[in-house]
Amino acid sequence: MTIHLPSAPHRPATARLHTLAVLASLACLGGTAQAQGTAATLGEVVVSGSRHEQAADDLPLSYDVIDASTLSDQQSRTLREALQDLPNASVKRSPARFTVGGTTASAGRDGNVGINIRGLGGNRVLLMVDGVRMPRSYAFRTTTFDREYLSLELLKRIEVVRGPASALYGSDGMAGLVNFITHEPADFLASKDGGPSKTLGGRIAAGWSGDDNGHTLAGTVAGQASDTVQWMLTATTRGAHALDNMGSNDEPNTNRTRPNPQDDRDNAVLGKIVLRPHAGQRHVFTLEHVQKKSDVDLLSSRSPLPLRGTPAQIAGAIVDEYSSRSMERDRLTWDARFDLGAPWADHAQTVIAVQRAASRQVGTSVRNTLPLRVRDNSYGERTWQAGLQADKTLRGGGWAHKITYGLDHVRSDITNLYTGLAPLPPEVFPLKRFPDTRETTSALYVQDESVHGDWSLTPGLRFDHFSLDVTSQAGFYPPAKQPGQSLSGSALSPKIGVLYRATPRWSVFGQYAEGFRAPDAGQVNGYYENMAEQVVIIPNPDLKPEKSRGFEVGVRGRLERLSLDVAAFSSHYSNLIMDTVLIRGTGTAADPRVFQTINTERARISGFEVKGQYDWGRVAGGRLATPFSYGKARGVNRATGMPINSVDPAQLALGLKYDTAAWGLRLDLRHHAAKTAQDIDSASSVKPPNTQFTIPSATTLDVSMQWRLRKDLRLNLAVHNITNRKYWLWPDVYGLAASSPTNDAYTQPGRSAHVSLVMDF
Repeated sequence: MTIHLPSAPHRPATARLHTLAVLASLACLGGTAQAQGTAATLGEVVVSGSRHEQAADDLPLSYDVIDASTLSDQQSRTLREALQDLPNASVKRSPARFTVGGTTASAGRDGNVGINIRGLGGNRVLLMVDGVRMPRSYAFRTTTFDREYLSLELLKRIEVVRGPASALYGSDGMAGLVNFITHEPADFLASKDGGPSKTLGGRIAAGWSGDDNGHTLAGTVAGQASDTVQWMLTATTRGAHALDNMGSNDEPNTNRTRPNPQDDRDNAVLGKIVLRPHAGQRHVFTLEHVQKKSDVDLLSSRSPLPLRGTPAQIAGAIVDEYSSRSMERDRLTWDARFDLGAPWADHAQTVIAVQRAASRQVGTSVRNTLPLRVRDNSYGERTWQAGLQADKTLRGGGWAHKITYGLDHVRSDITNLYTGLAPLPPEVFPLKRFPDTRETTSALYVQDESVHGDWSLTPGLRFDHFSLDVTSQAGFYPPAKQPGQSLSGSALSPKIGVLYRATPRWSVFGQYAEGFRAPDAGQVNGYYENMAEQVVIIPNPDLKPEKSRGFEVGVRGRLERLSLDVAAFSSHYSNLIMDTVLIRGTGTAADPRVFQTINTERARISGFEVKGQYDWGRVAGGRLATPFSYGKARGVNRATGMPINSVDPAQLALGLKYDTAAWGLRLDLRHHAAKTAQDIDSASSVKPPNTQFTIPSATTLDVSMQWRLRKDLRLNLAVHNITNRKYWLWPDVYGLAASSPTNDAYTQPGRSAHVSLVMDF
């Protein structure tokens, strides 16, 4: 559980000169990394920073790596728990507290559940699984489909790249990149004692979590069929209830602050076949299926008894309401790598993937005397992705160059459907909020990683052409007043990174990168009309892509006992897309309120991050270490001078790890800074005269222990929030009014126990 920090060896200039030529060899030497991205050894290899395997400390940018042992030992069940110690990164996880027929409670900028990196999130962060793009998030009024089509039990590691990733990966990566890398057969067939590889191996894990009464079971079996064929099959299942909180009101109505009754069920299967016809080829065939389902009894949306109000209000009062949400993702991938040794390329890689994702939300409202209301909303993506990449290493004149170049093509067919009972006039079910759309991106990219002595220079350039083509107006126009419009465009995204190895133990780096993000189908053509509420949402076919320019400088230290990473950044954004902005209207029948998604903001977000680990050495027969991280950022809307609400408050994570051969103990202290009124633009988060709910600072303490019963069997025990602190996290409360009496419903869980048992074979 503890990684011992070796002293940084001296690397002479001649060795550095050949760094690029031995990247494939370094891949075999990759080590592990701490959850905070600390204690990374010089042999650690990542793939997301430069589109090929590379020693992590040779990257001229900020990165984080979370490996499988960290995910298992810390019993991470969700993305929030996996990323909780990364500076300037967060994951929104609001409770299931909404109404079937009302508006979304928290739908500000990127309020549709996702990862936030350095102040921006949602679809501005590119999520990938084994290099294959994950589906987008989608939110329209009460309909919110998030991006957690994942099962953490399938993952070998998570790689996080901060700042614009558009130059290498495309327009989705304007804020950053998170690449989820799944296990391979070799991970379970390698011998623990350095002997020959096994022909059959695997892992079984079971766990229980007290904050949601969740039960998890995961099993993997891998085999060596022959000298050229390996295979693997992983299956996981998890059942849980509502995540606990610190609310105290248990009434079955809108005054409720306790969690609603909820049942969750997650299942996932991952299969892989790895073929090596000969030493110069490697083919990986992957089949992945993830299924998630949640049923919620929405006690919090019932009207309090006795019913009060006008006769119309009493007739429409909610007496019972419940919701069911489901999501599925299926992926089939062929990843092939070839050693060519040709004049134009040393290696080539091809990736072909087909992916289907479907989300559905069904809500039922039982009203006092009015007819039953049902909302059945669905969103789906079918995606084809193809990529061809090659690299060539050149040497001469004291320089070594690794040139990486290739092309990407992604085509997604996107659809939505709204149906049910008792639509609000003038709507008639079934209908679509935007027309069936095909989004296509084709790109060419090139990067030159050059090494000369102690210097590395990495320029890169990517050309993207995107098109958003309406494939069918059926179900959309009519009832929409005008047909959906298509949109296309092109963009050139440059980047350049510099790394200087000042000494064998210290290096400095800097990077400039540009990015952009094209609008999606719902933003361009989304349409909604409700004359009962005097609200109309109109499309905007003139939307322009968002653009960014990011600067970053940093320093790395790899000392005998201290591993240290420090980075400062400043990102500038223009044409930011703001969803459903009120552009006119007073809310009367003659003058309804009209909303539209528009380009409006120019913003700047800047900040810094510190992370690392100090190794205290041997203490009383064990090894003692202190991991740490701290991140702080500030954002300003340059058009209004107001703060950017999506920027998280500062967070400090400080740990203490003690490790022996038989057991390990870890303490984790986390301090979340307050989000005060001067750091919030209330007008953009809640409707005046309300003001945005602010949160106080909070410090929590977790304790965990691992007992290694045998070399192949370990027991993990943990107690979270051991002081039973009542606190909120900013991503969950953005959009809540300070005057609301039910904000305790958004508090985090109190003290809870967790246990897991893991056995390798």
